Amino acid sequence: MNKEREMKSAVKKFETTVNTVYENGKILVMGEGGLDSPVMLVGEAPGEQETMQKRPFVGKAGKNLDSFLHETGLSRDRLYITNTVKFRPTRVNEKTARVSNRPPSREEIALCLPFLREEMRIVAPKVVVTLGNVALRAVSGNPKATIGTLHGAMMPGAPVELFALYHPASVIYNRSLAETYMEDLRALRRALDQVLD
Repeated sequence: MNKEREMKSAVKKFETTVNTVYENGKILVMGEGGLDSPVMLVGEAPGEQETMQKRPFVGKAGKNLDSFLHETGLSRDRLYITNTVKFRPTRVNEKTARVSNRPPSREEIALCLPFLREEMRIVAPKVVVTLGNVALRAVSGNPKATIGTLHGAMMPGAPVELFALYHPASVIYNRSLAETYMEDLRALRRALDQVLD
């Protein structure tokens, strides 16, 4: 079976699973990019803009990601980009009724994890770059892994070649991480040069 057919079949099965769990369904934001991409980026979950456009990393964090990719010499068309959770986890402010993002729950991660593993199997990238703690823990299989200690390097003992980065949104909320993030991107470029050559 070719990769496109395999992915379509996996997506259909996943959609059925999600619709069984959530009576009213969810707007799913699936991964995008070449199914033969040597590098896979895995984020946490889609936000408002991603959900509206049904594309991963198109909001503010996506703009940061694009400029950071420029630093590594990678372009989006050479990547497969996805999220751990494929729908937007939200909370509603009781006073204002404003909907905002929240971290995904354990149950949401557990629901989506088999599909993420299937994406990884089908794409079979040489390197998986995780963005933030949620993705790092999901891909590494280590629930205690933290981005603060593992960022900026290949993770030893991971089931795949795994490079951990802070989530691009973290730089929006914590400007003091900007220089660390740039150093990590330079380290990623060096690591990719070794692995992809």
